[in-house]
Amino acid sequence: MIDELTFKLSWTHYQVLTRIKNADERHFYEIEAINQQWSVRQLRCQYNSSLYKRLALSRNKTDVMRLANEGQLVEKPGDLLKNPLVLEFLGMDEKSEYSETTLESAIISHLQKFLLELGKGFLFEARQKRFSFDEQSFFVDLVFYNRLLQCYVIIDLKTDKMGHQDLGQMLMYVNYFDRYVKAEHEKSTVGILL
Repeated sequence: MIDELTFKLSWTHYQVLTRIKNADERHFYEIEAINQQWSVRQLRCQYNSSLYKRLALSRNKTDVMRLANEGQLVEKPGDLLKNPLVLEFLGMDEKSEYSETTLESAIISHLQKFLLELGKGFLFEARQKRFSFDEQSFFVDLVFYNRLLQCYVIIDLKTDKMGHQDLGQMLMYVNYFDRYVKAEHEKSTVGILL
């Protein structure tokens, strides 16, 4: 019986897929390549970053089989993000610490790869988005919109140890977006400290 997914990708896609020994993993990448319309380069990048293994780490055997048969399903906000994120594509020299500005610049320079690493349905809106509240100006590091969840996703980059003030600041950003930026039909803003 011929699988209904057969021949929906290019020959080069299938050359990459045939090198994957685990049948469940290979099937997962085939489904995702079709559903996400990955180029051969994107397929290689996702495979080399161990997307399947990273998604499977937090799931039980039943969910792993479902993942292999159906691809990544988005059922809740947590399903949109990969955990952990692998950012080696930024090409940054290995250092014990980085500045937030350096990290942000690297992400913007490699935005397509960052969006693929982040997960499904993300659209880039702004970098250092300024807003004023109580006569003060604030800047959100990165602003995305997720079309699948229909909500804003704001990311605040942190290179130091995260503290309570960082959580409070993110809560203020999320509340501001929910009150003044999102439309009525959109869902609540998601805030991520990265």
